[in-house]
Amino acid sequence: MATGSRKIAVIGAGNVGATCAFVLAERKIGEIVLLDIFEGFAKGKALDMSQGGRVLNYDGLVSGTKNYEDISGSDVVVVTSGFPRQPGMTREDLIGKNAEIISEVGNGIKEHAPDCVIVMVTNPLDLMTYHMQKITGFPHNRVVGQAGILDSARMTHFISEAVGCSNEDVQAMVLGGHGDTMVPLPNYTTVNGIPVNQLLSDDEIREICERTASGGGEIVKLLEKGSAFYAPGSAAAIMAESVINDRKRVLPCSAYLSGQYGMEDIYIGVPVVLGRGGVDRILELDLEDHELESLQGSGAFYKDQLSEILGY
Repeated sequence: MATGSRKIAVIGAGNVGATCAFVLAERKIGEIVLLDIFEGFAKGKALDMSQGGRVLNYDGLVSGTKNYEDISGSDVVVVTSGFPRQPGMTREDLIGKNAEIISEVGNGIKEHAPDCVIVMVTNPLDLMTYHMQKITGFPHNRVVGQAGILDSARMTHFISEAVGCSNEDVQAMVLGGHGDTMVPLPNYTTVNGIPVNQLLSDDEIREICERTASGGGEIVKLLEKGSAFYAPGSAAAIMAESVINDRKRVLPCSAYLSGQYGMEDIYIGVPVVLGRGGVDRILELDLEDHELESLQGSGAFYKDQLSEILGY
């Protein structure tokens, strides 16, 4: 398929959405549409990105809009709309506010881009991904959430700092909900193939796992206004690229479970193969008992919230 005939829509032109669109533009992925309820906000950021095309050597196929008609024909729709976390807020505090926004966005996608794959970024991530699937009625494999890629990237960075090596040489794996119940997996974490427990002490690894779980909160506290966006936006772009180029990347994402890991009817972070149709398949890792218990505990936490707050 020619690059020019491919299209990605990014809904929400705030920091995360704009970062995602910018990373996609640099990767010459195809046409990018940035949609926001504040049309000037979307148009202004799109124009700014387009004007950077000569500087960074990309085609600048970026436009801004507030009309859902303009996302028609999109192969992938990345959803970043919603209220960001403020200091002292958990991702779960956002549920009621953001569920209303996702209902509106989901109806727009269903009407104008019914064949797309949806990449969710809105928090609380696992709940909003479930909610989006219900609103659109899309097959579960075509609605996927950006979670573990960001959490794994945070863990990767902390390990690279502790070891004193390049980020690029660290492979980390974080599963579970995108929140305080996430499950870092040191047993599946390596530095260019070397198990991390051969390079760092148990105490160092434990501290890194704890810092990873509160990684987003640490940034919210430092910024004082707003939340992380460079890494989350980039992670969403990598997912969109894997879908549109059918790269079949193995990535930890919030995917719908139907019995895997002993859980069903829930979205939670697990390793998946991500390709043209969305989630190609879910990979079931051989987890230690305490890791599986933590993952199932994370699932149970979100299952309760689905029922208590969203009524599912």
